[in-house]
Order: sequence, then C-alpha cells, then structure tokens
Amino acid sequence: MSAQTPPAREWSLDILRVIAIAGVVSIHTFGNVVVDPAVHGSARWWYAVIMDAGFVWAVPVFVMISGALILAPRQHERGPAWFYRRRLLRLAPAFVFWPIFYVVVVRVLMLGQHFSPSAWVAMFVDGKTYSQLYFLWLIVGLYAVAPVLAAFLREGGRRRALMLAACVLAATTLTWASASLLTYLGHPRPMTLISLTQWVPYVGYFVAGWALAQVRLRGLALAAAAAATAALLAGYVWLYGTADQHPLLAAALPNTYPGPLVVLASIGIFVVSASLFAKVAPGPRVAAVLRELSDAAFGVFLVHFAIVTLLRPLFDPDHPVAVTALWLVTLVLSFAAAMVMRRIPGVRRLV
Repeated sequence: MSAQTPPAREWSLDILRVIAIAGVVSIHTFGNVVVDPAVHGSARWWYAVIMDAGFVWAVPVFVMISGALILAPRQHERGPAWFYRRRLLRLAPAFVFWPIFYVVVVRVLMLGQHFSPSAWVAMFVDGKTYSQLYFLWLIVGLYAVAPVLAAFLREGGRRRALMLAACVLAATTLTWASASLLTYLGHPRPMTLISLTQWVPYVGYFVAGWALAQVRLRGLALAAAAAATAALLAGYVWLYGTADQHPLLAAALPNTYPGPLVVLASIGIFVVSASLFAKVAPGPRVAAVLRELSDAAFGVFLVHFAIVTLLRPLFDPDHPVAVTALWLVTLVLSFAAAMVMRRIPGVRRLV
C-alpha cells in the first residue's frame, strides 16, 4: 500500500463507536434516576443502574478506538508538525466553542445557575465546564503526546505497544485502587485532575487500542472472552448498586475509569466486538449510513447533554418507560443535530 492509498475502513470500529455513543447518552439520561435517594433500591432504580453502570466501558472504548486510529504509523509519517496541524487544529473550534456554549446557554440560560467568580475559574481550570466536556481536554492531551508514543512504538510494533499498555494500565489501576483503599482505611488520598492532566489516566487505554486493534478471536476463545466480559460487567453493575453494603470491596475495586473491573471489561468489549464484527462488509447504502453515524459520534458526544437537559422536563422521571424514551429521543435528535451541523460550512468544524 502506497502512502497515498487510503486505508481500508475498519467497520468494526465504526459499529463499536456508534454503540459506545449510545451508551454515553444512556449514562447521562439514567444518571439522574441513579442518584435519586427516593427510588434507591427499587426495581426502577436497578434498571437505571444497569442502563448507567452497564455502559461504563463507553468512554474507555472511545479512547481505545482513537488509539487504534491515531497511533497508526501512517498518521505520523510526515512528522509531528504535520500531525498537529491535521489533528489538533481540527479540534480547536470545538475546544473553544462548547465550553462557552454550555456555560452561557445551558448553565445560565437553561438551568438558571449562578456561580461566584472563583467557581467559574475552578470549572475552567478543572476542565469541567459541563459534565462531559472533560473529554475535550482528555483527547487534546492524548493527541499532544501521540507523536511521542508513536515514535516509541514504531520499531517495536504491536508487541511493544501491548507491553507498554499493560504496564501503564497496571500502574494507573494500582494508583487509583490504592488511593481508594487508603481512603477507606482513614488516610484520605484524593485523586485530583485538572484540565491539563485529564488525559493522564487514559494513556494505557490509548496505547491498548493500537496494541489490540488487530486481535481477532474465534471459536472457544471468543466465547470465553465474551463470557468473561459479561461476568465483569455484571460484577461491576452489582457492586455499583451495592457499594454501601460492601465498602471494602468497593474500595478495592473503585467505581472509576481506571478501576480494575472497568479496565478489564473495556478491553473485553473492544476485543470481543472487533472479533464479532471483523467480517462485516456492508453494502453501499448500509456503509454510507454507518459511516455517517460513526463520523457524527463526536458531535453527539458534544451536543447530547444540551438536548437531554432541554427534554428532561417533558418525560416522567419516575417511569422507566418514559426515561427510556427520553434516552432514545435524545439519541436520535443528537445524531440529527450533529449530522446537520456537519453539513453547514464553518459550523461543521464544531462537531
């Protein structure tokens, strides 16, 4: 393949990206029910927990998909400057626009929130002007270090990438788990990230995406991996819902993206999905739809919280069917909004 030949489309990654963004919207839709003490422990609360915690893998898998694509050697064959111009500058409009949009339109105008000047400063310093917008700092940070990682991995190939991913993920997981355990034992060790460090806990996932991108399981190996992944997710959901009854176990297996259960389940989802969808070869019409949905996923990530905030008062929060409908309507409208924005010159750079 020459340098000018475009790489074959990895349809398995497109399918996984679409499923993952549906999971992100589910988390942000059902999360309000999960934190409602009035329904804690009820059947509808457990349904919300499943629809929230059951998609905990979505953000890590997004990062792994980015790693699978961004750490590919062809992305860096013209050097870091070319990569930064092509990738980082593309993110700049979204990086500037969406924090301002969520502060002014969503927080102030839609929700009527008011904060002290120091609170506003803290939001921007932390990179959390709104719930999901830490992801902008996360992805910018990973793109910034991508040329360094790619240079290190170039000669060692996927084997070196696998070793690096394992070491970094292990170190990150042990750091968060030990901090959680020490806090449980009465020695608080808060893990604090600001905007400039939001990316650090995700380096292992980023490298793992490239390391595992070509892994394809079949037969018994695939069945075993799928069963293990399902068991890990079920265990995570159970612990998420019963953490107050098992404080030591919850401390050892913290409810966080670098937590042991989340790391293993996310890797399992990535590998199992890539294996299951490896032979997908959609026809022209299906391929066009799938490509459009996949390319719109980043825009959905950015716009969906504004839409769910706007729609939430219209749906009964006490009825599981209504909350499920809110999720699906939000998902459809978010995709529609992202697709429309992608077709408007100038605006398309925001999504």
